[in-house]
Amino acid sequence: MIVSVDTVRATLEAALRHAGASAPHAALQAALLIEAEMRGLASHGLLRLPRVVERIRNGVCAPNAEGAHTWRASHVLDVDGQQGLGPVVAMRALDAVCERAAEGGVAVACIRNNNHLGMLAWYAQTVAERGYTLIALSTSEALVHPWGGRRAMLGTNPIAIGVPAGGPHAPRPLVMDMATSLVAMGKIHDYASRGAPLEAGWALDADGEPTLDAQAAKHGAIAPFGGAKGYALGLAFEVLVTALTGSAIGTDVTGTLDSHTPCNKGDVFVVIAPQRDPALHARVAAYLRAVRACEPANAQRPVSVPGDRAAASREHALAHGIDVNDALWDTLETLAAAHAV
Repeated sequence: MIVSVDTVRATLEAALRHAGASAPHAALQAALLIEAEMRGLASHGLLRLPRVVERIRNGVCAPNAEGAHTWRASHVLDVDGQQGLGPVVAMRALDAVCERAAEGGVAVACIRNNNHLGMLAWYAQTVAERGYTLIALSTSEALVHPWGGRRAMLGTNPIAIGVPAGGPHAPRPLVMDMATSLVAMGKIHDYASRGAPLEAGWALDADGEPTLDAQAAKHGAIAPFGGAKGYALGLAFEVLVTALTGSAIGTDVTGTLDSHTPCNKGDVFVVIAPQRDPALHARVAAYLRAVRACEPANAQRPVSVPGDRAAASREHALAHGIDVNDALWDTLETLAAAHAV
C-alpha cells in the first residue's frame, strides 16, 4: 500500500516512544529508517523498526543513551555507545568530531557498543551538507565468506564517503555508500520476507553450497563483492575498525541482526574540515556534471554518479508516498497503536 511520508513518520515515532525512546531520539531513529526506505534501500528501512523495538524491550538497546565520550588524543574520540540507538549515538559523536575538525583539520570518532547504524549514506550526506568530508566505516556480524571459503568469517563491512559539491547545478554532495559484500544481509532478509528468489552467486546455504533460497541464505553466507579484491577490502576494514575501536571481530560480533544479544561491532567516522578555497567545491560539481554528461554505452541508460538513483527515488517518495508491504504496515500500526493505548 502507498502511505504518505508524514504518516509513516508519525507511526514510527509513536512505536519508538511507546518502547521507551524520548521524542528526539525516536525522531532521529525514525528519520534514518524513513530515509533508507525513500531512497530504495528497503533492507535498511522500515522492516528494521520491529527489531529495534524488540531489542529495546529485551534490554539490549538503551533508547535514551547517547554514548560516553573520552578524547584519546586531541582529535581522536573514543565513544562507548552504552548500547544506545545507532543514529543517536553516532550523531552525537559526529557533532563532537565536526567541532574538533573545525579547529584542527581532521578528527576521528571510534565507536563501540553501539546498535546498528543503518544506512551510512545518511551520515555521509548530513556531514557533507555541513561542508565537511566524511569517511565512514562499520562492521557487522560475520555474514560474508572469504574468497574461496564456504562459511561466514567477516562482516559486510560497509564504507561511505560524503564530499561537498557546490554550484547551482549541484544541490547535494557526492555520496557513495557500499557494502564490501555482494549484497547486504538486510537485502537477503527483505527477499526472504517477500518470498523472492535470490540471484545466482549471491549466497551460500548453511552447508556452504550455492543457493537461490533467501531463507536458506539467512543461515549461510553471502559473497564478497568483486571477488578477491572485494574480500581483501572487507577484511582490511574488519581489522582496521576493530583495531581503532576495540570492538569484537569476525565471528565474535553479535547484535546487528537479532533481538536478544548486545551489539558489539565497531564504527569509525573520519571527518575532514572544509577546504579554505571556496572554488574547490564548484570544481567538484563541474566534474560530476561532466561525468553525468559522458556518452552512455546504452542510450536508454544515461551515466549517473553514486547517489543519483537514491535521490530520484527519494523525491518520488516525498511526492507520492512510500510503498509499504501490507503485512509490515500492519505490524508498524500495531506497534504505534500500543503507544496510543
